[in-house]
This record gives sequence, structure tokens and C-alpha cells, in this order.
Amino acid sequence: MGTGAARAAGAASSAGATSPAPTAGAVVGAASGAGAAGARLRLAAGRNAGAAAAQGAGARLLVFLDADCLPGPELLERYAEAAAEHPESVLCGPVTYLPEGARPRTAREFAVATAPHAARPNLPAGETRAAHDDEYRLFWSLSFACADATWRTSGGFAELYEGYGAEDTDFASTLRERRIDLRWVGGAHAYHQYHPTSSPPWQHLDDILRNGALYNARWGSWPMQGWLAAFEEAGAIERVGGGWRRVLDAAGHPVDAARRGTAERDSTKLDTA
Repeated sequence: MGTGAARAAGAASSAGATSPAPTAGAVVGAASGAGAAGARLRLAAGRNAGAAAAQGAGARLLVFLDADCLPGPELLERYAEAAAEHPESVLCGPVTYLPEGARPRTAREFAVATAPHAARPNLPAGETRAAHDDEYRLFWSLSFACADATWRTSGGFAELYEGYGAEDTDFASTLRERRIDLRWVGGAHAYHQYHPTSSPPWQHLDDILRNGALYNARWGSWPMQGWLAAFEEAGAIERVGGGWRRVLDAAGHPVDAARRGTAERDSTKLDTA
């Protein structure tokens, strides 16, 4: 469990015990990186299991936060307020990517560090807005919340996805198909802690191809188009019919092997730090 996950769990327990808001259960997601040797991270299954455990403990408000994210001082309060007003909605707060070395601890330090990712709405604290239909694609599983009844209606994450990518896009597509409201929540800030990354994420290429194909089979389109375009431009994959496949060199090896190895070593350094 990462630092952010531990803090989220503690904060959720405190909120449930001391406020009239719905009892909150923190559902901890896994940070990016390698799991057991040769095994894919089962992010979808892990989130579903966490939600079931929280519901079994009596939680009526589920708060999901990735293990490499810190909850802002008002995250739980803002999610609880929004859930009370919009119990049928899945709620999403803004996420700030912290620079290297940033470790906010006080409310003032969090306020100074706040610089939400520009691709998603950042409403004033206390305000909410229903997502437009074309904004469901912006759903981010780094930080979100919903009432337990809404979670049951959603069906949770599709567990056929393993490893990196597409499970959150699939979840958002399910919300849209089932006409479940996605709502942006101002002031429910989360803070993604810095760690080295690879762009595009070479260490996740196989997962992206596998999960992307699964998503395409379910929904008729490919997610993660930006990453796929970057891999294609680098010569690592090529289009075949309506899908993608790996490009091999003359010896039959994936052309991205060296880059993938470097990215995996960087990920290992991060996970063991």
C-alpha cells in the first residue's frame, strides 16, 4: 500500500465516525508497475474486491484513490457533500500531478501545490456539474467516488481486463450506456505523486494491445489512441485490418525490446524505492 492509499484509508475511517455524511470506505487502487514476476496487475478485479470489502463493512459512500495519489484535505468532505446531493452519480474530482520532490503535508502546502490537469474540468470548491456525453471519455480512475447503490447499478469494473489500460475507459462506457450520471466535483482534489514514467509506456505495450482489443470487441472502437499512434510512429506496431499487431525485426524479436527493458528497469526502481 502506498503512502496515499494509507492516508486515504485513515481519512475515510475518520470521516465515517465523526460526521453525519454517509459512511465512507476507501477503495485503494494499485500504482503503476510490475506485480509478481510474469503476472499482470488485476486492477479491475482489485477495485471490485475493495468495493465489496468496504460495502461489507457498512460503507455507503465508496471513495476510490490510486495508491500513488494523496487525498487533498477536503477530498472526502467534497465527495460526501456531492453524494448527498447527487446519490445517483459517479463523482470525479480534479487531480494534480506533483513535481519531483513535492511532498505537501499541510492544508497550505496542498493549496500551493494545486494545479489540476488541464484536460479535465476544475470547478470551484463546492460546485458540481454533470458531464456532457462526450466527456465520459475523460473519466479517470485515479480518484472517484459513488454511493454504494450506484456502484451496484454500474456493475463495477469488467474483470476481463488485466494489466495496464482500458478498464477505466470501459467503466465509463458502461456508465454512459446505463445512463448513470458522471459528475465533476469542485474541491475534491487528489494529488498524484511524482515517479519516473516512460512516454509512450513501453513496458505496457503488450497490455495496451491486449486490453485495447478487448475494449474494441465490446464497444467497437480502440481506446488509448494517443499511445497507439506513438507506438506506430516508433515502428513498434502496425495496423492490421481493424486492429494492431507487433512489428518484429529480422531475427523475429519485437523491435521495442530494448526500450521495453529500460522502462521495466525504471519501473522496478520506482516500486522498490
